[in-house]
Amino acid sequence: MLHIIDDEEVIRDALSWLAQSRAIPALCYPSGQHFLDSLDLCAGDLASQKNDAQAAEGDCLLLDVRMPGMSGVALFDILSARKLTQRFPVIFLTGHGDVPMAVDTLKRGAFDFFEKPFNDNKLMDRVQEALLSSRVAMGRRIIDSRLNSLSTRERAVLDLILIGKMNKVIADQLGISMRTVEVHRAHIFDKMHVKTAVELARLLD
Repeated sequence: MLHIIDDEEVIRDALSWLAQSRAIPALCYPSGQHFLDSLDLCAGDLASQKNDAQAAEGDCLLLDVRMPGMSGVALFDILSARKLTQRFPVIFLTGHGDVPMAVDTLKRGAFDFFEKPFNDNKLMDRVQEALLSSRVAMGRRIIDSRLNSLSTRERAVLDLILIGKMNKVIADQLGISMRTVEVHRAHIFDKMHVKTAVELARLLD
């Protein structure tokens, strides 16, 4: 999802149209606070079952530097403090006088900036790259969350599964029964959302 944050409606409409030309779904916000309010409202969903869908889609912010009230840089600082800039890569839209400020945000983790007037195709190319970056980051976060749900014993069994050990060998190495290995294996597959050892290896590759 592309999130367009600009206080000028005509700019929001133009950027939304550009996104549609690339089949990129977009949401528009007249201020940084409107975006934060929307983010807080859906935080519960994003932390639960929608994570997989969000990872498949990715997110990106097109953010104007200068806006009344909360500036684009102030919003970026809030997202940075919440450690959300990988989930929401930020592309700044700047006027000529804002370039030094935009360069500083790049050093602090912004994805890119474009000086107005910008090249439409180049901007959308970078948006698509930012969406891919977000998908990768979210995918890693989901995998890490699944791994963290495993018990210490399940992690030990998982490590042996990944190097191709059979259940009997795993049982011997860990000093547990074959049945216990089978139970751990089933729990691992369930928690990691896979059906086979091959899927598990691909997921963690």
